[in-house]
Amino acid sequence: MSDAVREAGKQGRPQFRNIGITDITLKVRQPPAAVVSILHRISGAALFLMLPFLLYLLQESLLSETSYGHFAGMVDNAFVKLILLGLSWAYLHHFTAGVRHLVMDMHLGLDKGTSQKTAVWVFVVSLALTALVGLKLFGVF
Repeated sequence: MSDAVREAGKQGRPQFRNIGITDITLKVRQPPAAVVSILHRISGAALFLMLPFLLYLLQESLLSETSYGHFAGMVDNAFVKLILLGLSWAYLHHFTAGVRHLVMDMHLGLDKGTSQKTAVWVFVVSLALTALVGLKLFGVF
């Protein structure tokens, strides 16, 4: 390559470098609607991947009274309760974000301000419902 071509490339051409996931997640502040959309996808994937396991547990618990008692005893473990709480959050967030998307499919709340407000409401409602499930799961009421 000639020196003239090499010099022209250095002056006017911007350089694009590879960026990592930490650059996207930690350095760029996403709006609430983007975070809700990302978490909607993550919660849907988590529910989809856990579905065979949950159906297996349901099938095994319905076989007899002793198998139901065995699985009821497993739920008393704190680690299992945390897993159930995570799955509850995934379901509740996916459900509330899905309702938000259905309302947006009816062409309601598509402007930027309303979209951000409904995204914040998805967080508030899903976290409040998850807190209620957690309180019930850990025996507060």
